[in-house]
Amino acid sequence: MQSDGTYLNLPHWQKPHPGEHRLLVSGIVFIVIFLQFILPSELSLPFQKIVCIIEAALLFSIFIVGPSRITHHHYPSRVIGMALTTIMTASNTGSAIKLVDQLIHGGVDSASKLLWSGGSIWLTNIVIFSLWYWDLDRGGPGARAQGQELSPDFLFPQMTDPKYATPGWHPKFFDYMYVSVTNASAFSPTDAMPLSRWAKALMMIQSLTSLLMVGLVIARAVNILH
Repeated sequence: MQSDGTYLNLPHWQKPHPGEHRLLVSGIVFIVIFLQFILPSELSLPFQKIVCIIEAALLFSIFIVGPSRITHHHYPSRVIGMALTTIMTASNTGSAIKLVDQLIHGGVDSASKLLWSGGSIWLTNIVIFSLWYWDLDRGGPGARAQGQELSPDFLFPQMTDPKYATPGWHPKFFDYMYVSVTNASAFSPTDAMPLSRWAKALMMIQSLTSLLMVGLVIARAVNILH
């Protein structure tokens, strides 16, 4: 692959780069699957264990069909990855709905259990949105490595001015995770700015769901402790 110096006249997001390894992403996804697996039955789907097994199988299959370093757009592994993220989203959404229902109707009477379950669902939500950001921005990590897209969906500060970045810097999964964490806690973008409408819509949905969950969990926990 040619170095960034060959593409000096191109904007940052159109410069090819070596790509990133799947190991960090896969490790975090595995932790999320484990958190979904150990959720209390009253906050889980009736077939939660089966769902988690399917998620683990999809995660494992990505390593079989796809390269360990994401250097180019690989259609099969991207389809499997997005299917995995979709299933994780549906599962966590079901758990969040059950949690909100119990909070509204006073079904949780233990503060420690409430904080553990609510925190687990909230953290899972953060990871899931970071996966969507990472997998959709500029066509996914493979397309970003090839510099295929003409415009970015997320604009990081390092993409606008080279003095803010080390040579060869490009956003990786950790950067999208940071975007998701700050959006879920500050309820607004604080680092990367969403440019496309789908990016703005996803961040808006994440902010609203996070605000609802955090508000209800804290209010219920305070009520129980009193």
